[in-house]
Amino acid sequence: MDKLTIRDIDVAGKTVLVRVDFNVPRDKDTGEITDDNRVVAALPTINYLLDHNPKAVVLFSHLGKIKKEEDKAKNDMAVVAPKLAELLGRDVKFVNATRGAELEEAVKNAENGQVILVQNTRYEAGETKNDPELGAYWASLGDVFVEDAFGSVHRAHASTVGIAAHLPAVAGFLVEKEIAYIGKAVSDPERPLVAILGGSKVSSKIGVIENLLNIADKIIIGGGMCYTFAKAQGHTVGSSLVEEDKVDLAKSFIEKGGDKLILPIDSVVSSKFGEDGDIKVVGEDVPEGYMGLDIGPKTVELFAKELEGAKTVIWNGPMGVFEMPKFAEGTKAVCSMLANLKGANTIIGGGDSAAAVKQLGFADKVSHISTGGGASLEYMEGKVLPGIAAINDK
Repeated sequence: MDKLTIRDIDVAGKTVLVRVDFNVPRDKDTGEITDDNRVVAALPTINYLLDHNPKAVVLFSHLGKIKKEEDKAKNDMAVVAPKLAELLGRDVKFVNATRGAELEEAVKNAENGQVILVQNTRYEAGETKNDPELGAYWASLGDVFVEDAFGSVHRAHASTVGIAAHLPAVAGFLVEKEIAYIGKAVSDPERPLVAILGGSKVSSKIGVIENLLNIADKIIIGGGMCYTFAKAQGHTVGSSLVEEDKVDLAKSFIEKGGDKLILPIDSVVSSKFGEDGDIKVVGEDVPEGYMGLDIGPKTVELFAKELEGAKTVIWNGPMGVFEMPKFAEGTKAVCSMLANLKGANTIIGGGDSAAAVKQLGFADKVSHISTGGGASLEYMEGKVLPGIAAINDK
């Protein structure tokens, strides 16, 4: 890794500004946090900093989307402070402001490693526009900047890029880990490198497929997106999800990929989108009145065979509608394949595939689960991520 990390700096007596990802899911009725994984993921970096005697650790994060004034109340960062305090086992001072005297006084008067959580960065209209004045203002509050919100590094915002323009900027442990796993997988993988791509739409994975066709040894396609490929091959798809405007693109991927591109050979289909329809297994053609909702058993066998001997595997996107048990078998099978792949670096690229791995009980059996859906996708596309580019080089 060619970026500076928190191990490379001295934070003793300094005010450390940290961009974390506390964009946690909450219950729509009570507002309570339903999954604290993102808070837990930030703890190693925060605790490391606290162990090295800073004056203060000031945490910045967004929470939800703020499109109008009414959105502020339902995306108030105050909900995170008690959860963070509980997990850290120490006091967390929440500042209900993103600028002004209250914030400035809290930072100025902090001592002995006080942890300060700032109100939702998106309360500021200039956050998502990377307003230079806002980035400079936030930077003026501290001495050093730590980027540890991998889920936001693909966005050039004031809190991810703007602050870093004015202070020494280093990676926290979470971002360092993502660079080590996903960055290495796409730039210098141990081979064979096999990519497994699923999810509903080809359109959301175009850049990933284009990049991986150049660097992967095999690309396995599943999920709803495989029916656009099936149509490109001339198969019938019934009422399966198909992006008609992407059929020609899928055809070009098939031609370019050749033997490298592995497509399903059977499907679990249903007469309706639900577990109460007429469900059956069919071959490569989906009959009229049916929709494909999971890969079939022969495809599971094919994918297992193609994964044999893989040394690096990147997986992004489930194989079917895994939220419904009758259509979760394909996704579950891929989880099991990766869990039992000896000596392989297995990387789950965030989003739905990360949710599936956790829900199906395989989270501790893979090498790495990315914390950033959009960021990991763009990283796999080979794009330069603004938040990572903003970290100082070694």
